[in-house]
Amino acid sequence: MSDMTRKYSASVCPHDCPGTCALVVEQLANSRVGRIRGAAHHPYTEGIICGKVARYAERLYHPDRILTPLRRIGKKGLALFEHIGWDDALSIVADAFNRVQKRFGRDTLWPYSYGGTMGLVQRGAIHRLRHLAGGSHQKATICATIGRAGWLAGVGAQIGPDPREMHDSDLIIFWGMNPIVTQINAWSHAMKARKLRNAMIVVIDPYRTASAEGADHHLPLRPGTDGALACAVMHILFRDGFADHEYLARYTDVPEALERHVAARSPAWAAAITGLTPEVIESFAALYGGTPRSFIRFGYGMTRSRNGAVALHAASCLPAVTGAWRHRGGGALLSTSDHFRIDTTLIEAKDAHDPTVRTLDMSQIGRVLIGDENVLVNKQPVKAMLVSSSNPAVTAPESALVHKGLSRDDLFLCVHEQFMTDTARFADVVLPATTFLEHDDLYTSYGHTFLQVSRAVIKPLGEARSNHDVINALMQLLGSDHASIALDAWSTVERVLADSGLPSATALQTQGWLDCAKPFAEQHFLTGFPQSDGLFHFSPAWTIETSETSHLPDLPDHLPLIEEADAAHPFRLITAPSRHFLNSTFAESPTARRHHVRPTVLIHPEDGRATGITDGAVIHIGNRRGIVTLHARFFMGVPRKVVIVESIWPTNDFLDCSGINTLTGADSVPPAGGAAFHDTAVWLRPAALPE
Repeated sequence: MSDMTRKYSASVCPHDCPGTCALVVEQLANSRVGRIRGAAHHPYTEGIICGKVARYAERLYHPDRILTPLRRIGKKGLALFEHIGWDDALSIVADAFNRVQKRFGRDTLWPYSYGGTMGLVQRGAIHRLRHLAGGSHQKATICATIGRAGWLAGVGAQIGPDPREMHDSDLIIFWGMNPIVTQINAWSHAMKARKLRNAMIVVIDPYRTASAEGADHHLPLRPGTDGALACAVMHILFRDGFADHEYLARYTDVPEALERHVAARSPAWAAAITGLTPEVIESFAALYGGTPRSFIRFGYGMTRSRNGAVALHAASCLPAVTGAWRHRGGGALLSTSDHFRIDTTLIEAKDAHDPTVRTLDMSQIGRVLIGDENVLVNKQPVKAMLVSSSNPAVTAPESALVHKGLSRDDLFLCVHEQFMTDTARFADVVLPATTFLEHDDLYTSYGHTFLQVSRAVIKPLGEARSNHDVINALMQLLGSDHASIALDAWSTVERVLADSGLPSATALQTQGWLDCAKPFAEQHFLTGFPQSDGLFHFSPAWTIETSETSHLPDLPDHLPLIEEADAAHPFRLITAPSRHFLNSTFAESPTARRHHVRPTVLIHPEDGRATGITDGAVIHIGNRRGIVTLHARFFMGVPRKVVIVESIWPTNDFLDCSGINTLTGADSVPPAGGAAFHDTAVWLRPAALPE
């Protein structure tokens, strides 16, 4: 087919990534999807997308994709199913939900979901089930809660400089972020600044990632020590005259108290904690303090520790000390989420919300499902679940407990999915789900400021149905008459935009997107920070929700609240993202498989030799939560006593069928909860050879 006869359709990437890329989808003569490209005219995407989405056709047409409803005919976890029709499948699910709720109580139903799609209509549909059917609410802690708490403590809202301002920056710092892997657009904007302005790029990350390789400077600090680095940098900024005292007096709450506090947080103090040398800390602080147009792009990686909220708050204080917020291309950004004010009442049936119904922490699903009374709330066990847009059997902490809970014979589980995931293997009923190319939706972003809509590019394959359609069908069987149930997805988008006082979906589709960026002065807080007093808060009003014994500092600091290595567990484990997977999504992709081959643990060669491990050997890695067996790979870019396992592989890819999150803990992170995926102490040993 020539370029003249090819057809192209606009779309939007739905995956849980800050980019929310505007896409151009090639449609072939046989109604199949071909190559996907970034929309070159989109002001943020600028034609750049990741390889995962570019080859999405591999996933769309994968032979293992689920295309018909399935009913379990074997033991839970074995993935033995038979094909059934949609009417039977929905009846089985609705009858099970009715039966469980009548016998055990309404909140023994727990709808569970997260970011398998970030479209507001498809992602939010499951909330209609919990609100209209009375199921348990979900505390959505598994991803951004820790970072959000830290950012809000100082700034007050999830806004900041437009990320396109990196073009005007002279120094760009990626802190706790590997943008080449996790947000390629941010890296491309930084590279434009390097080309146009000779901007310096700094990456702060415990190991030598692809982004660290491409940066001008890499600061490989120990996991969980970001707060110490931030405090030492502030010490130097005040000491060496880089602090903007006029800005501090006008825009911050307690600058004098902060200066006195960090006077004791010297580079030598931080060096002992972070593993960086005092000279490296001094050099970085001088570079930062001497560059007014300095842009810190925070990632969530630095927050996936038990002290993550405190660390993020400490690091977010830096531009308030130097006054970098004043400048175009200056300041810091974690998320753009609060640029969008969308009324999702209709999508989620918020008008039926019952605040008396219990809320269960999604990060603690394993403990919930085994009946741990410390997290279960009101002691009623969960008896039925609908899981969609999530794969908790591998993505949630304490995987062994999750598997144990999902194996319960008295738990009815329905999973709405595209592939036979680890979670789907435990289901009583599996329903086939559409991909983003097969349904309509509305998209905000947490990495840029553009509101976008997308229509289905192709008809659903097989018998796949969207989240929106499945929830509406279930709610009809359960006897609900909510206004949302009569609307298809596109009509829902139209109503939501109207309720939000925004242009119509048709208008958005015609113009491509709506830029929701705020004026420069507001994004840079020159009109005041979104706090009650209008000031940046060096002294946050922490609210302890997770533990009466937790103590969070009154000023920026290093909080030694991490799972420290000890004699029995001498290594610290980070479960980092990989380039070709997105959490557990794309694990089925043939290209991703060719690149990654198998799960591996990255180990410094000296640590390997000291532990009796050879490069490529099969090893055990473990702690009190369990043991995982996989291959070792020596890598000089890993600090001593730190090990890295990239990506979330299906459990069957591990030699003992135990996934990496077997080892991670589900203790709730103060002040608002969250999962500390990069905060795990482990031991290593060679695997015993078979006799």
